[in-house]
Amino acid sequence: MRQDWEPEDLIEVWTLLEDDMKKVRNKSGATWLGFALLLKFFEVEARFPESAKEMPAAAVEYVAQQVKVPAEAWDAYDWQGDRIKRHRKEIREAYGFRANTEEDQERLAEWLAAELCPVELSRDRLAAAVVARCRNDDIEPPAPGRVGRLVGKAVKDFEAQFCRSRMERISHATRSRLEDLVAGSQDETGEGADCQDVVSAGGRSHFAELKADPGAPGLESLLAEVNKLQRVRRLELPADLFGDVSEKLVDAWRARASKEYPANLERMKPPRRLTLLAALCHVRQTEITDSLVDLFIQLVLKINTRAERKVDKELNAELKKVRGKEGMLLRVAEAALSEPSGTVRRVIYPVVGGEKTLKALAAEAAANEARYKARVRTVLRSSYSAHWRRMLSPLLGALELKCNNTAYRPVMDAIDLLQRYLDQPLKEGAFFDPAESVPLAGVVPDQWRAAVVDDKGRVERIPYELCVLVALRDAVRRREIWVLGANRWRNPEDDLPADFEDNRDVHYAALGQPQDAREFIAARKTMLRTSLDRFEGALAEGTTGGVAIVKKHGEPWIRVSPRAKQEEPESLVAIKERSSGAGAPSTCWTS
Repeated sequence: MRQDWEPEDLIEVWTLLEDDMKKVRNKSGATWLGFALLLKFFEVEARFPESAKEMPAAAVEYVAQQVKVPAEAWDAYDWQGDRIKRHRKEIREAYGFRANTEEDQERLAEWLAAELCPVELSRDRLAAAVVARCRNDDIEPPAPGRVGRLVGKAVKDFEAQFCRSRMERISHATRSRLEDLVAGSQDETGEGADCQDVVSAGGRSHFAELKADPGAPGLESLLAEVNKLQRVRRLELPADLFGDVSEKLVDAWRARASKEYPANLERMKPPRRLTLLAALCHVRQTEITDSLVDLFIQLVLKINTRAERKVDKELNAELKKVRGKEGMLLRVAEAALSEPSGTVRRVIYPVVGGEKTLKALAAEAAANEARYKARVRTVLRSSYSAHWRRMLSPLLGALELKCNNTAYRPVMDAIDLLQRYLDQPLKEGAFFDPAESVPLAGVVPDQWRAAVVDDKGRVERIPYELCVLVALRDAVRRREIWVLGANRWRNPEDDLPADFEDNRDVHYAALGQPQDAREFIAARKTMLRTSLDRFEGALAEGTTGGVAIVKKHGEPWIRVSPRAKQEEPESLVAIKERSSGAGAPSTCWTS
């Protein structure tokens, strides 16, 4: 029961109505006040207060005024005798309730364990559900402390049953592999066996590595994630291990397992330990798959960006040294600004030396652009073959790619082709077998065609692999190609609820959106038009708060005034003073 009540709330909730007054007429003094307060308290909470202190002081004063009894009489009300028992019985009967029994509490605990604990993790909400269930069944709820113990028992019973049911689904071989994750691992004190089966070369246990996030984007990070994913898959967890429970529950057990030290897990009973480890590995398998796809997307971009930067550095100085270009550009700019409405032939041609000069400049620029792109391709090919190509085989072996769109079938066919050639060294064949049907359309861009296909029509593997990886990256980012076992990169059709087609109206109502696309577009247009009209009016009135439309490089530009410098928080100022002044804590320890 909350203790702070505004006057309006007191009048609404604690006013004794005519029916209430009939119930309290045969009472007097402290008994009258006590009965009236218990009556209204039960009306609000569907239970009785545990002690006099739980009754709000404001409610005591307000009800005392109505029954014309001093508020101090509440302190004289007998909480232990037969009178309060009779009062509680009268009030229950008045509202059609009955006292709860041990059998009621057992049934409530069983109901919680079977129905709510699998989907609700908050103990406060479970306790609220117990009270609501009692009210619905016209039963006086147990006292708050008793409700808390009842919820604790239900959670304990559910978790025991949950662990037993998971154990039944895990094979003995998988149980043994799960145990090996923590057996002999170093605990927080640094003690533990140095076992090669559970400790990696870096000195960290496989359990610690399993929980670790991937490092910075790089080849070694990607290979480490591949190894981590393969290690989890070798556990051979059943696909339906957690298929009958909510994702929220599995995520909660995964979070609990992540916070545990191996030594703490080893001290647990096997069902609980194995369930925690299984939940961790089940969720981490999906998370590692997502991380692996993220690293792949970042690395393909990184390979291309590094090549372009290297070529930029090589060619930039050379391009700037072409004589006369800067002066010619300046003259063109001055001529265009002096006569912006004039024609190119009359204004520009005379200052550059005629049409031939412009054609020569355009041809030179095109040649430089072509040479730049060719150089980028050369650098890409070199860096990929010497370093980055190491990721191809592990990556394709770890990710199971799927596609629902026939337009991206060439990319999938190209990936199948690369997988067939993974075991064939480049020394044995730098080109694909002429008999192979190598997908080019939709995989190899036009500017790469000459680098991929030679004069004899043969397809070179290295540049083709680069094109396939870029095409795969683009397709995955658009979700046209998805990854089995991933979450963020899963089948896009799984993003919709399973019953979306059958209950489309329900889901659209939950989103607050119309089913008619034209109605949706019309609403967006109205919203944008209204916003622009408000902005236009604010501009005319000068009430935009510093937002203005200005010119930048000759084009309209919306300018937003920068925010004023904010004052430093007092806590930050205090920390600075303490860390730099005489009050700074000493770092020396004395024994």
